[in-house]
Amino acid sequence: MQRVIPLPIPHDELFQGELARRIPYHRMYGKQYCLPSVARYSGAEYEELRSASEQIDRIYRKALRFAQRHLPDAFLTGQLGVHPSLLPAARAEIPHHGISRQDWIVTERGLKCIENNTDTPTGIPETAFLGNEVVGRHTALRSASEGMRPAMKQAFGELIAHYRSAGLTGTIGCACYDWHSEDQCNTEYVLDVIRELGYPAVFVPLDRLEIVKGVGLFGGGERIDILYRLYPLEYLIHDEDPGTGFPVGEALMELALLGKVGLINPAQSVITQSKGFMALIWALFERNDLSADVLGHPLFSDDELAAIRTYLLPTYYENTVFAGEGIPYVAKSYWGREGKGTTLYGADGEAEGEEWGRPEDKDADEIKRYYGSQPRIYQQRIAMEETDVHTEDGPYRGCLLTGAYVIGGRFAGLLPRVGGKITGDLAYFCPAAVTE
Repeated sequence: MQRVIPLPIPHDELFQGELARRIPYHRMYGKQYCLPSVARYSGAEYEELRSASEQIDRIYRKALRFAQRHLPDAFLTGQLGVHPSLLPAARAEIPHHGISRQDWIVTERGLKCIENNTDTPTGIPETAFLGNEVVGRHTALRSASEGMRPAMKQAFGELIAHYRSAGLTGTIGCACYDWHSEDQCNTEYVLDVIRELGYPAVFVPLDRLEIVKGVGLFGGGERIDILYRLYPLEYLIHDEDPGTGFPVGEALMELALLGKVGLINPAQSVITQSKGFMALIWALFERNDLSADVLGHPLFSDDELAAIRTYLLPTYYENTVFAGEGIPYVAKSYWGREGKGTTLYGADGEAEGEEWGRPEDKDADEIKRYYGSQPRIYQQRIAMEETDVHTEDGPYRGCLLTGAYVIGGRFAGLLPRVGGKITGDLAYFCPAAVTE
């Protein structure tokens, strides 16, 4: 099956009107981002992605509770790289979660999940809106993301109800930097979902939020009881007021811990966002019997062990196993985003490729220093499926990475991207469709 098929419509004809308004970043960095094409998945692939992604989500949540309850601070700061000031809020157990997106390699030999974005995943309007519109208007296929908006409504409804039961019954704020078009469109989509649920919600630019220490969070002239923030916790915790030096990030975590603000996604998501968490899951998998010494029973069931063995890859805090046995592997910075801080190694242990972002970026040197200074995990490397796509610059052969959204524990949709062997900023997106 040809994985990606072009649509018989030019880019500018497709991306006009509401599509262009809702996804103004359909071109980014001087090139196409969204392609007038569709990525096709067989019914069997789609069903396995749905089932597997929900299984992996449950495994992540079970390992998260183990980490929150039983691992010392030194492990969370050392092996997971979580900032010490995030720990108290991150240890608070919130029974519901918002949005996460797992990254999968889909091949004829099976599926493998290589990452899980649990703190601030994007690509939401592309998947929940654009994908459905394009597939529905221009093909006879079924959209792979038709259930995403309902899943968002259910998950956000559960999380908001949890916070409201704790007394946080006021306004819900949705925040990001308003100069970042992609982030703002993602945030506004979430805002629209929350309003559709009937809750009072406002958009507030990040730099307009105000914290009164120990009292509450304010923005847009009113108190914010619940905050959806499209801004990574590993950045936020270092933020200070440029004029006074007031530790904004630490103060927000204190408010969350005191129950004076509810966060979406909750602060616990920083634990699972760390790529070190993938190595923790693999360590718990390899030592499952030992967890009975702590819990009184093994952490993972036989079915969960089978899912880890089938869908996850060996991942460690050092490269010894791979280097010693001549196994290709990938090194990933703990807080790498859009592939940054990733290096590919061959069976001989030699580096074959790396990703640090766009060289022409004015902050390129600073970005490389930031990701290069982070600890790394080492994950077995497997080949990605290669596929051809049609672009305005001509044919392009790239590697397919399939994002699978799990929202509130439920599979919600697919985000296909085609790029290099490391999926970075310049990867192409095309909507996902299911062939029956």
